[in-house]
Amino acid sequence: MVATALFLIFGNTTTAARAQNAYPNVGDVPARPDKPAMTVDEQSKLRKELTEARERQKSQLKLKAGEAPNKATEGNHRR
Repeated sequence: MVATALFLIFGNTTTAARAQNAYPNVGDVPARPDKPAMTVDEQSKLRKELTEARERQKSQLKLKAGEAPNKATEGNHRR
């Protein structure tokens, strides 16, 4: 019975302390990773691919709308 009373008194305080520390302090930030998520080459390759995809979508929308495609970007599409 004493053990149960002690648990109820002290066991709940540790749970409350954990609940108070559920969020990190303002100045606590995670350490920077040693390896970046993407290398510079991977970033430039992805940027190029996304730009090409955007241009393809623009030209497809123009074709649907009945406009003539841009001659500067025509033929640069990968399939």
